[in-house]
Amino acid sequence: MIRIGIVGVNYGRTVLLPAFRADARCEVAALCGSDEARTAAHARQAGVAKAYGDWRALVADQDVDAVVIATVPSLQAEIALAALNAGKPVFAEKPMASTLEEARAMRDAADKSGVPTGIDFNFHQIMAWQKAKALLDAGSIGALRHVTVHWHVENYSIQQRMKNWKTLRDDGGGVLGNFVSHCFHYLEWFAGPVSGLQARVGGLPGDSELDTTVAMALHYASGPLVSLSMSCASFRGSGHRIEFYGENGTLVLHNRTADYMRGFVLSHAKRPDEMTIVPVEDSLDAGQPDGRIAPASRLATKFVDCLVEKPRYKPNAAPDFAAGFRVQQLIDAAQRSNREGRFIGVAPGEMNHGQG
Repeated sequence: MIRIGIVGVNYGRTVLLPAFRADARCEVAALCGSDEARTAAHARQAGVAKAYGDWRALVADQDVDAVVIATVPSLQAEIALAALNAGKPVFAEKPMASTLEEARAMRDAADKSGVPTGIDFNFHQIMAWQKAKALLDAGSIGALRHVTVHWHVENYSIQQRMKNWKTLRDDGGGVLGNFVSHCFHYLEWFAGPVSGLQARVGGLPGDSELDTTVAMALHYASGPLVSLSMSCASFRGSGHRIEFYGENGTLVLHNRTADYMRGFVLSHAKRPDEMTIVPVEDSLDAGQPDGRIAPASRLATKFVDCLVEKPRYKPNAAPDFAAGFRVQQLIDAAQRSNREGRFIGVAPGEMNHGQG
């Protein structure tokens, strides 16, 4: 039995706890939050044996085999490095850190330790996305010409004018860390490495400190271009839509709902036919209280797959810390492009692990 300790009692408790519990090979043995009394109450309610108010105690606990981190980006590096130095596998949130230097240190420490790592990039674990990937790989639209991403929503942090990691770029977040980090990962997962990009980042009228909107052009190393428009300040926005245009057809993923994970409809057309909906079902999602649990549980299973033969761990299941570092490279490139007003090349060669 793999004993999991979770640092973070918001997303960590509501999504990652049931995601890991869905795998019979592991148990959640401990929770950690910033308020020990409140964390103890959460642990009792969830049936978790141990509760901590200091992540160091959880990492040091001999009854914890692997550490799952669901904190703000600026805290993840210190926790992850401590766990890796203790020889414990780590599953972290995205983005993995607040700076490229922190992300590099985490990746290097993971390589040195030899223990498995994971990152919670979860969109590509939605069943409609898996089907879209299979169709692309099977050549259902022919050679890829270009890709567009439109992601226009209004999130709670912007509605309430909250100044937290989800809105402020200095804490590893803002629109790039909170939203576009997902786009960077899934664009490379779908169609290979990005070789460069140019980005502009904007905020609210009269409050530019809040990062809300990105307009970006990206270039795949294989040739096609990507246009990306993302805003978390779009009242009644059109939702999340990815369009793949090929030589012989078109493939579209579109979610018009307010649920980030549920609601994606996959449509496909092969020349000269009209667009038709591709039916996709997800039995794992049925009855779940949160649409993020099923995709996260698939990532949890991939992570646990690597741990079950301790101490002879299996190779990493992607996305791992190398994939997280690659995304951090792209975030850093977008930040530099915005500051300097120019195209930034991002050679994929430094990253030597898979994205899948």
